[in-house]
Amino acid sequence: MPRVLIDIKGQDFRRPDHEISPLFVNRWSPRAMTGEEISRDELMRMCEAARWAMSSMNNQPWRFLYALRNTPHWDTFFGLLTPNNQSWCRNAAALLVVASKRTFDFNGKPARTHSYDTGAAWCSFALQGVMMGLVVHGMQGFNYDKAKEELGVPDDYQVEAMIAVGRPGEPDDLPLALQEREVPSQRKKVGEFAFEGGFR
Repeated sequence: MPRVLIDIKGQDFRRPDHEISPLFVNRWSPRAMTGEEISRDELMRMCEAARWAMSSMNNQPWRFLYALRNTPHWDTFFGLLTPNNQSWCRNAAALLVVASKRTFDFNGKPARTHSYDTGAAWCSFALQGVMMGLVVHGMQGFNYDKAKEELGVPDDYQVEAMIAVGRPGEPDDLPLALQEREVPSQRKKVGEFAFEGGFR
């Protein structure tokens, strides 16, 4: 039977104030990965979850560009990362660049929620990965302009983020500065971001 969550669980560090599924508390963004490959089918299962995310006018603006480890595209994607992210992404099994379409397909007008909708798809992708026992880590530490140019992202799309996916590894294999951060982070209280009646 496959593992549902990696060994370090969010519930060991976090306490929700309201009753929710453990999936949300247990999801976090580790960096330690083994360097072992994942199959294309495993990655497609995560993309399938992203496929069913909600979006304005069902426009589905997200695009997931990817490279699997030990394939011809790997070096291109790896080369987009900052040196700090390269230090741990070297053990990833897949690297992805997420982009979103700024306009609606049906009329070409601006789609103001393209980033918002793409974030919903990313969340679905990440949660599916967690349920498969994988490390899924989103990041902004990469060269956005280089990603747009080298991956052929059209002008009506916006590069949003990169994602590293892999099999859970040992924190001791990370650079020392990152080992100390390899624990689930805390969050703001609900009252700090949910306001009745207006912003405050």
